[in-house]
Amino acid sequence: MSHPHPELSLPPALPEGGLRVVALGGLGEVGRNMAVLEHAGKLLIIDCGVLFPEDNQPGVDLILPDFDYIKDRLDDIEAIVLTHGHEDHIGAVPYLLRLRKDIPLVGSRLTLAFIEAKLKEHRIKPYTLEVKEGQSEKLGVFDCEFVAVNHSIPDALAVAVTTAAGTVLHTGDFKMDQLPLDGRITDLRAFARLGEKGVDLFMVDSTNAEVPGFVTPEAEIGPVLDDVFAHADKRIIVASFSSHVHRVQQVLRAAHAHGRRVALVGRSMVRNMGIAADLGYLDVPPGVLIDLKKADSLPDDQIVYMSTGSQGEPMAALSRMANGDHKVQVEFGDTVILASSLIPGNENAVFRIINGLTRLGARVVHGGNAKVHVSGHASAGELMYCYNILKPRNVMPVHGEVRHLVANAALAVKTGVPADRVVLAEDGVVVDLVDGKASVVGAVPCGYVYVDGASVGEITEAELKDRVVLGQEGFVSVFAVIDTATGKVLAPPQVLARGMAEDASVFDKVMPEVTAALENAIAGGATDTHQLQQIMRRTIGRYVATRLRRKPMIVPVVVEA
Repeated sequence: MSHPHPELSLPPALPEGGLRVVALGGLGEVGRNMAVLEHAGKLLIIDCGVLFPEDNQPGVDLILPDFDYIKDRLDDIEAIVLTHGHEDHIGAVPYLLRLRKDIPLVGSRLTLAFIEAKLKEHRIKPYTLEVKEGQSEKLGVFDCEFVAVNHSIPDALAVAVTTAAGTVLHTGDFKMDQLPLDGRITDLRAFARLGEKGVDLFMVDSTNAEVPGFVTPEAEIGPVLDDVFAHADKRIIVASFSSHVHRVQQVLRAAHAHGRRVALVGRSMVRNMGIAADLGYLDVPPGVLIDLKKADSLPDDQIVYMSTGSQGEPMAALSRMANGDHKVQVEFGDTVILASSLIPGNENAVFRIINGLTRLGARVVHGGNAKVHVSGHASAGELMYCYNILKPRNVMPVHGEVRHLVANAALAVKTGVPADRVVLAEDGVVVDLVDGKASVVGAVPCGYVYVDGASVGEITEAELKDRVVLGQEGFVSVFAVIDTATGKVLAPPQVLARGMAEDASVFDKVMPEVTAALENAIAGGATDTHQLQQIMRRTIGRYVATRLRRKPMIVPVVVEA
């Protein structure tokens, strides 16, 4: 297995007739999925998603792929192929279309409906091409065939991209549920046909590669929900992804069976389920849905709230309910169901929500104590099944943390793919398919791009570290007025401290030392205010570190009289 060296240099020019693959997100993380394929001077993008921030990224709303690699080649982009409608695959599209609004978007009916609704909020009218399974389209130099795959959202597609360099099969996110709610299974016949024809590079979902066996069928969730509903005598609150149509479908069925009405909570939940129902992907039993404003008028044992926030997102509906900051107030005896898996990195946020809801007296049902969720990603058994059907010449695991990618690579080798034909890459690593062989040839700069309110890409890693320091260690501001003519400090320096457990008087002991340090520096010829500020910072910093065992952010200000 070839693995990128941490000091890879920029790649050479792509050999004539070759195909280049660069992931700008999704390799080494769960989210931010985006792959760029290059052939004959043209680019094809597969997915363009977002990553949600972790605890060490305070204030960040979203994390985008790094578009710098393609910024100067926007006119070379033939299209963006979207495999399905989850945020980690479509969420960054509006930010890429800000750079070039007429890039065609190619995807299934539901996927395009979700992205069009999102783009409407960004005031962007996209160019779209709707495709379905079994359909082939020529997108410039890329011949694309779309294959039905099963996932936790309807209308997901894999895409086989054929060029003169060979055929690349990209699965998107997929699993092989044999009892899907919508009856739409992963098209293994198409996989087999493509395998007979020859798959030169198999880019395959890795998220569940560490999990043995096969994923539990989605249909088995229904009886579990039914049992939870049967034993709930007050309100029920179900949290899931706002695009998880299958899970909402099962909640609607359970509610209908137990004489309950369902109110959708959260702007994205209302929007997406409205779209899914209008297009026929969500079967709504008559009279089950009720407007949130009317839900209060129903008895507790007749209402279900279908909410966003299953990953502990701070501003999502469930988090605000747990904090008592939402129209829906969680009460003693309510049942809360977290009907989704834990995305790696979100564990602490989700456990905080569970603890908060439990403290309010709710019964919390989650994946740890009931089978209320099944994964949307193929487990090891399914992945090996695909390798054996396809017999790919080269394999590039995608979509997952490093441990997932490595586990997936090991499965490929176990099924007979030569180890030197399995490419382990991370974001920014450049993989070339030349003469039937895929190999790492270099890397391009590829960092995180943070969305913070209205700013995109303006927050740096250094500023995030400052925010973490402010949150964990506090803030100290020191103000001094000096007379440069006499070299004296005119008044004792003033200190303002925030986020410190101690009273500001704790700094009284160090003020004479600060004054002496300033006057000694001035006597030694220091007149630059920046230099004097650094002297104040060091003096205060040493004192705080040794006496208080803290490392707060220190902002010194020196003013000349």
